[in-house]
Amino acid sequence: MPLLIKNGFVYDGSLNPPVVADILIEKGIIKKIGKNIVQNKATIIDATNLSVTPGFIDAHSHNDFFVDKVDSSKAIVPFLKQGITTQIVGNCGFSTFGVHKESKYKDLVGGKLFKAQKPGSLDEFVKLTEGNLDVNIVPLVGHGTTRIALSGYESRELTRYELAKMLEILEENLKMGAFGGSFGLMYEPSMYAPREELEKYAEMIQKYDGILTIHPRACSKVAMGYPLLSKSHIEQGLDEVIEIMEKTKVRTEYSHLIFVGKASWKSVDPMLKKFREEREKGYELAYDMYPFTFGASVITVVLPAWYMKMTGDEKKKKSTRFKLKALITITKKLLGIEFSDMIIAYIGKDYPQYEGKTVSEIAKTEAMNDFDMYLKLVDLSEGKGRIMLEKYYSEEIIQKLMDDDLSIFMTDAWYEESGAQNAGSYQAMPFFIQKARERQIPIERVIHKMTGATAERFKITNRGFLKEGMAADITIFDEKSVVVNPKVPDSTPGGISYTIVNGEIAIDHGRYLKPKSGVVLRKK
Repeated sequence: MPLLIKNGFVYDGSLNPPVVADILIEKGIIKKIGKNIVQNKATIIDATNLSVTPGFIDAHSHNDFFVDKVDSSKAIVPFLKQGITTQIVGNCGFSTFGVHKESKYKDLVGGKLFKAQKPGSLDEFVKLTEGNLDVNIVPLVGHGTTRIALSGYESRELTRYELAKMLEILEENLKMGAFGGSFGLMYEPSMYAPREELEKYAEMIQKYDGILTIHPRACSKVAMGYPLLSKSHIEQGLDEVIEIMEKTKVRTEYSHLIFVGKASWKSVDPMLKKFREEREKGYELAYDMYPFTFGASVITVVLPAWYMKMTGDEKKKKSTRFKLKALITITKKLLGIEFSDMIIAYIGKDYPQYEGKTVSEIAKTEAMNDFDMYLKLVDLSEGKGRIMLEKYYSEEIIQKLMDDDLSIFMTDAWYEESGAQNAGSYQAMPFFIQKARERQIPIERVIHKMTGATAERFKITNRGFLKEGMAADITIFDEKSVVVNPKVPDSTPGGISYTIVNGEIAIDHGRYLKPKSGVVLRKK
């Protein structure tokens, strides 16, 4: 049955201000936009005083590792309730596709972060998820995945045969319709790849006019991979991204531009200047961001690897504790973070009392000092605890990045089976709208970044704009009622009235209607 949206404030996904109009949808396509449209036997949505926009596009997601599950909806519905209709997946070097059939390392795909159900080719992923998608998927091929499929986590150069095989797999999946690829230079095994390997991978993506998203080697002032006494590591990470881009001419998206720890905040202006300089040179370099001052991390974020390898008795030695305390104190100072910036998301099923509290708050409750409490939490979780780490941004940095023409918006979050959720899974896109309203900036600028601008950057055709003949991915909301509460991360944002995917209503005032109308998009 046709769907008719009446009398909404229609934002078309560009920077144009809204116009009051009706939208007629038939068979998943926008058939007509205009005033006083009449259509017999249509489902009618009265959008009077509501904003009608293209469906939001999440520029950085990892949900390819969740949509391939039979019960995928519990992981994806929170994104639908944000107004998200399309997600760009395969980021940070990890994708569920890009794996050759004979690989003996398929169980390792996911980079210790995720678990693929049936890793294989993009064609196989499409068949696996057909009829089970709540959102549209834009696929990128992860370099880490193709490397894992060939050599696991081995910290060595690939053989000539392996490198040729990797590029063959990448090319096959690009021909299948992948929009590009991704690097996760901070993660195994991509961190082991020599520059020549990375450049050849980028060159193959450029050959097919694809985009390369890059998780840099450093997102803080100090990180592994660079000499300690040198230029700020986060700035060196951007230098490496630029060098790969300039050498290969590949379109490049710097993934989740964050500045972890207060010590890195002085790098904001120099790095933004570099982005602008590269654009002036003619290179296609830009970035994505999220609206929160915190992000997901692991509880061992300030722990040296040698400590985690020790036995329990070795860890308890006074000499070990003294050395460790000194090292952690230095690390925290260099990064510009404190134990009060570590919010516990999950320690274990037997310790829910710690969730949502900082290490410092827990220490005070248990009459311990912060350092001893931190080590206790590490031990209780066997080093596998999850945290939300503050000081990824300041509010001033978020405002500066939101205002920058080179930024687009994303979630970089996923549903957790246990423990506290990441607010990005539930609230990221509406939070951008709320911030725009609070700062009294034109809402069309924010809508453009999460719709048309993202579609243009990734060359996603038929999405991101409200135009006759285009796919009917649409979000309808009440600007004045859009509100989120990051302190309750799994709360549904207010104000999102409808989320429509390919012409089918998926969310109706918070109610999930189960249309499963999403598709895997393929680059043409």
